[in-house]
Amino acid sequence: MLKKAETWLKNSLDYEFNDVRLLEQSLTHRSAPGDNNERLEFLGDAVLDFVISEVVFRAHPLAAEGDLSRLRASLVKDTSLAELAAELGLGEQLILGSGERKTGGHRRESILADALEAIFGAIYIDAGFDAARRAIERAFGARLEEFPSVAELRDPKTRLQEWLQARQLGLPTYELIRVSGQAHRQTFEVSCSVAGRQELTSGSGSTLRNAEQEAAERMFLELNQDAAG
Repeated sequence: MLKKAETWLKNSLDYEFNDVRLLEQSLTHRSAPGDNNERLEFLGDAVLDFVISEVVFRAHPLAAEGDLSRLRASLVKDTSLAELAAELGLGEQLILGSGERKTGGHRRESILADALEAIFGAIYIDAGFDAARRAIERAFGARLEEFPSVAELRDPKTRLQEWLQARQLGLPTYELIRVSGQAHRQTFEVSCSVAGRQELTSGSGSTLRNAEQEAAERMFLELNQDAAG
């Protein structure tokens, strides 16, 4: 099993461990016997954050701190890491307990993301920061060159507010219309209004924030359509 993992790592990240026990630990989920990868994941998370922070910092010399944070988050969030891990074929190398194997743990987003970070942490322990950086850069590939636009990463409420401020218009107003459903499964409905515009937009969601974001997104789209027309 470990020989297979060593071959996979060499082919995918072009890395060979000096201490192969670190590779085994990085692939071991807490559901399996032996040393699991949680401590290595903790370290790998920090190494990954630093490497990606430096990449986005250099790639966007004029970006504000908040925009840099959003760019970094888009790359290191669990969904992005899990997608990357799946593309690399990491799931097939995981060491899982029988329960996790039966329930498809090798495809579970959080397990994949944590294992990938654990590998980066293990490489850091095995050979230092530069080796970890090279592995990260190889893993991410074109993702470190083809960034989403900063505007796309801003949440709808922020985009709407910035759109209005750029035109010296007042801030939007959100009003809770209705809360429905049982206490453990409520749905919030919210309206969004803008000064000088009669039409409201509405949004709904499982949290007040989600409902406001949906209402803001609809208002933003309508304002842009009006401006374009």
